[in-house]
Amino acid sequence: MSESANPLNDPVHRRSLAQDALRQLAFFRASLKDGDGFHTLDWAGAPMPGDVQELHTTTRLVHSYALGQLGGVAGCDELVDQGMRYLWSHHRDAENRGYVWALDGDTVKDQRKLAYGHVFVLLAGASAKMVGHPDADRLIDDVDSILRDKYWEDDQGLFCDEFNSDWSPFSTYRGMNANMHAVEAHLTAFEATGREEFLTRARRILEFFMGWIAPRYDWRLPEHYHADWSVDPDYAGDPMFRPAGTTPGHSFELGRLLLQYWDLSGRTDMIAPETARAVVYTALDDAWDETRGGIFYTLNAGGAPDITDRYWWPVTEALGVLATLIKIDARQEDIDWYTRIWAFASEYFMDADRGGWFPEIDGDNNHTTTQFAGKPDIYHALQAVMFPLSPNVSNIATTLPNLAEVAA
Repeated sequence: MSESANPLNDPVHRRSLAQDALRQLAFFRASLKDGDGFHTLDWAGAPMPGDVQELHTTTRLVHSYALGQLGGVAGCDELVDQGMRYLWSHHRDAENRGYVWALDGDTVKDQRKLAYGHVFVLLAGASAKMVGHPDADRLIDDVDSILRDKYWEDDQGLFCDEFNSDWSPFSTYRGMNANMHAVEAHLTAFEATGREEFLTRARRILEFFMGWIAPRYDWRLPEHYHADWSVDPDYAGDPMFRPAGTTPGHSFELGRLLLQYWDLSGRTDMIAPETARAVVYTALDDAWDETRGGIFYTLNAGGAPDITDRYWWPVTEALGVLATLIKIDARQEDIDWYTRIWAFASEYFMDADRGGWFPEIDGDNNHTTTQFAGKPDIYHALQAVMFPLSPNVSNIATTLPNLAEVAA
């Protein structure tokens, strides 16, 4: 593949990536409250009514603004500081240990302790450590001990999912989503600390989903499992957060994470890149809406569309893994897909006037609020435009260029 054909080396495309990253970081600055915590923002960037704040929102803002800080953007440290304080003073349960899911001001709104939330605490701590935050090690050590003591099932090499505030179990549910984000957090924690146990746990999770499950399910990834980690094909929970079937956006994420692990571990497993390709391209073939563009939210077990709504985050994750494949071995199909999805995202999801990405589009490709109010999240879209700017497959955060210089 010629140098000029690779969009990741194209100065015009790199400028557009950096410009959007700067817009996003500027837009979500309004999330910062005068007191503790953060606001959720509407499409124009104004705080929305209500004070309920969920753990993944706090942690993702810490992670995202740490990335901004690594990209040389002034003022990002203020949001990192606020999020780190709020995690320790509000989300953390000083009596029972762990981190509660949701707060309403100073009141606990949802006392559940979810593995999904705790792995994002680890991600926040690891990203904060990369920017030299003084409380990063404290947070990493605290949440790592909880993940090991309460969630990690060593006989399976996977994390269980959920407890009440007092650590009593309230379900036997096991799921891929928390474990997928555990891989993300553990790889980042390894990059930040060099502690081998983080890399080992990530490997064991990847071996199960990408090495065992994916080839046995035609390169599709079932989301839901019984307590013994057998697939639960009939599970249908919350249609947004635990939908039935498979979620192609997660295939993109796990594909990228497998490649990140492969790179970190010395590129010795020659099967990993083709495994990632098989999972990613199965999801693209199944889920791309050939008529309207975009990616269907969920599929049934055979790959047919189930929930046909189209959201921003699967598109961002497709961009992330395609950029990673291009960095490793740029094939024309990777570049064609990356270019197609970038064009769609730029036209229908990106808000080039105000910053941030619209989270969903309707059947006519118009912005809508059926599922999401406002612009709830910077994390997915910011990574989609920042990760391609690094030449690396792993250690991306510490090899980001100065955004302002690239955007100029």
